[in-house]
Amino acid sequence: MSSALLQVRGLSVIARATQGDITLVDRLSFDLGPGEILGLVGESGSGKTLACRALMRLLPSANLRAEGQAVRLAGQDLLRLDEAGMRRLRGHGLGMIFQNPSSHLDPLMRIGAQIAEGVRLHQGASRREARAEAIEILRQVGIPDPQTRVDNYPHEFSGGMRQRAMIAVALGCNPQVLIADEPTTALDVTVQAQILRLLLELRDRRGLSMILISHDLGVVAQTCDSIAVMYAGRLCEHASKPALLAQPRHPYSAGLLACHPAAQGQGRRMNSIAGQPPLLDAPPPGCRFEPRCNQAGPVCREQPPALRDIGAGQRLACHLPLLDGGSA
Repeated sequence: MSSALLQVRGLSVIARATQGDITLVDRLSFDLGPGEILGLVGESGSGKTLACRALMRLLPSANLRAEGQAVRLAGQDLLRLDEAGMRRLRGHGLGMIFQNPSSHLDPLMRIGAQIAEGVRLHQGASRREARAEAIEILRQVGIPDPQTRVDNYPHEFSGGMRQRAMIAVALGCNPQVLIADEPTTALDVTVQAQILRLLLELRDRRGLSMILISHDLGVVAQTCDSIAVMYAGRLCEHASKPALLAQPRHPYSAGLLACHPAAQGQGRRMNSIAGQPPLLDAPPPGCRFEPRCNQAGPVCREQPPALRDIGAGQRLACHLPLLDGGSA
């Protein structure tokens, strides 16, 4: 019996198109333990956000559908829930912090009222109790003078404070799992560090499990316990943070690490991975990373690699894995 709080098995997101269905997320599987922070990493368009929206059953278009073997939260299969059941679970079971708080905070509603709405809906609190809880949550996320700020509108908050307010709105629903989609995008370095520190404090204080979506391995290295690397809609490597950062086995994971500024010498030209991800309506027949991989062989062009356990809790989808993080 797995001790995972969230079990994802074979989750796919499929787009309906005139030329036929296109698979945008292809059979994603992972476990998330109680109190664990999982970093979901990859270039833009790799399917990270779409996969997490599928977990929430909040896909952005009617032309998209989610299917799979199972998505179990505390044993309950979210893919089998009706819409009413999913509405009850959304927010309380799974909460999500979206990438742009300005687009997801109601500009005509006071911050405190937006937090209190979730408190009343999911915790059964009275108006007075919900307001008091909203003030307490604003204090927990580091908003100064929360008794006054609770009555502010989003436009009266700075960018970093709006991000904190969005975290507070999610916390008002008292979620078991919190999904944070690029929570530090467009924030300066100092505020980024504050937001990441806040997420760690909330995990420790509340026992939250989290999925942190990011293209930045530096952000993931500061925050996460484990890392799952996605490429062109597929999971290519999943390991503990120390194992993956010290010895990535997939050439794409190693390429992402080599591109991070911390891996460059001062004054040296930034590394990059040559080429572009494939179009998902016509992916390569073998490994999707093969056209960009320096060490691909004939088998890589002919057969897609299966995701397999390679020991020590590490999973890999590669025919010719790296041996020491730098060579085949």
